[in-house]
Amino acid sequence: MTGKDIIKITINLVVIYLIGGAILAAVYATTSPVIFKNNEEAKKQALRALMPEADDIKKMGDWTIHEKHAEYFVAKKGDDIVGYIVQSFGKGYSSYIDTLIAVDKDFKVQKINILHHAETPGLGDEIETDSFKGQFKGKDFDHLKVLKTETTEYIQAISGATISSRAVTEDAVKSGVDFLMKTIKGGAENGSADRKG
Repeated sequence: MTGKDIIKITINLVVIYLIGGAILAAVYATTSPVIFKNNEEAKKQALRALMPEADDIKKMGDWTIHEKHAEYFVAKKGDDIVGYIVQSFGKGYSSYIDTLIAVDKDFKVQKINILHHAETPGLGDEIETDSFKGQFKGKDFDHLKVLKTETTEYIQAISGATISSRAVTEDAVKSGVDFLMKTIKGGAENGSADRKG
């Protein structure tokens, strides 16, 4: 192989890589706004599902947990506040668990929704079941604790997935409720706070 052959092959490879990069950039530029719009619509639907009695849900601000950006919202029916929704993250066994938590005016949990996670199929992914999520209804801050034994006062751990259960309950939900209580009651300045998790 001569020097000319090496230069020719190198130029061909560079051209192929440049064309491939340009195609990838064009696809990203085209699909990125669509993906963002779809994610925003999915979030709006999730918010409405958490507070169906509200006719207006507005973003109040942003906060940070586990160095992840999260948002919080106020839910109103007419001029009356019916509750609040906070996005929070819990550090699970395999991933961070992106969670939405709806609370009433007394900061008792009404519903939770798991937006995204990568927990173990058949074990940790049981956090998405209605039987697990339903345990949160009516729980206040002091009752957001996971027990391995059968309980109705606290949250019963998923068998074989205690880490995921705790990540949702004691990390995501409890931290989110704590943040809302402090923020809404005036504990945070300017409607936003920064919490390191």
